Amino acid sequence: MSPKGSPHGEEERLVLEEVEMQKRSSVPRSTSTQQAAQSLFNTYFSRRFMSGCAILFPVVVTAYLTWWFLEFFDNFFSPLYTYLFGFHVFGLGFLTSMLFIFATGVFTSSWMGATLFKLSDYIIRKVPLVKHIYSAAKQVSAAVSPDNEATHSFRECVLIRHPRHGEYAFGFITGQTKMTTPEGELELFSVYVPTNHVYVGDIFLLAAPDIIRHNLSVREGIEVVVSVGMALPGHLQATGR
Repeated sequence: MSPKGSPHGEEERLVLEEVEMQKRSSVPRSTSTQQAAQSLFNTYFSRRFMSGCAILFPVVVTAYLTWWFLEFFDNFFSPLYTYLFGFHVFGLGFLTSMLFIFATGVFTSSWMGATLFKLSDYIIRKVPLVKHIYSAAKQVSAAVSPDNEATHSFRECVLIRHPRHGEYAFGFITGQTKMTTPEGELELFSVYVPTNHVYVGDIFLLAAPDIIRHNLSVREGIEVVVSVGMALPGHLQATGR
């Protein structure tokens, strides 16, 4: 062993220190490289996975709802065909249901069908409890019925200041009335503001100056509500109607 103060001893000490430093630095480098590679892989995997979800989500939802729709209507008449012919053909009950709905629309558009429909409507409205459920369901169906021209349903899609100043909510004008005040008659519009889907919401009576009319149609307004705002266009144009 070399003496402590000799040149050889100093060289050995420097060599040992260099080897020790290399050992210490080699572990963190390897670890940091692995961490960087793992982080890169996780980021790439996450982004690609979310991209796949974004692409497949509307496809899966559409396929599921379509399949549910087919099964729902197919189950109405499929048991009848199974009982008569002893076998089940998927889709046959659905086609029969569609034909039945179409035939119902054709029949009720005739004089006899309209008369029978009014008679059944009158009878159902006299049944306790059932009449309330029937009336609510009929109001919903009236909003989407192309033959119901008398009930204008959603007349316009508008904006109102709600619930606080500086905040706005989409609404639909469903009617109008006049309120007598000491200053005279005040014309009020019934504005329906959806709070949960389209047919659950609040009714506000507002004067014309409190309603902001814009360039969106009723159909476009419903799309905005149903899509939770994702169908909102990039620009809204207020109109003076």
